[in-house]
Amino acid sequence: MELNSNKVIVSASKADIIAYLSNAENIWDLLPQDKVSDFKATTEQCSFKVQGGITISLIENGATENELYLKSGEKSPFAFKLTVKLSEVEAGIEGYIHFDGEVNMFLKMMVEKPLTALFNYMSDKLKTKFSH
Repeated sequence: MELNSNKVIVSASKADIIAYLSNAENIWDLLPQDKVSDFKATTEQCSFKVQGGITISLIENGATENELYLKSGEKSPFAFKLTVKLSEVEAGIEGYIHFDGEVNMFLKMMVEKPLTALFNYMSDKLKTKFSH
């Protein structure tokens, strides 16, 4: 299953955005804090529970000039990859979150809307974080 968040324009350089997101402790600032609990983080990985009691675990998996790669950790209920994709546009840096998960049809029906909402929220929070 593949999902993309809404695209947002961020007022920062690609390097600044990737540096910020490369520290997994900063993921907390992008999450809907009323809908997650048990957030734990180091600079390389984080985990948290979402409503419904599912634990999501993220591990940094490298970066290029235009993309940051995260992958699921052992606590996650299914394997997935998250890619933060960045590109230069006239108004600044356009970015969005791309999700690629190994999800069966039943699970897809349950997680597609909540994950899309979560990624859209995170993208909006990132935009707000770098607003001047």
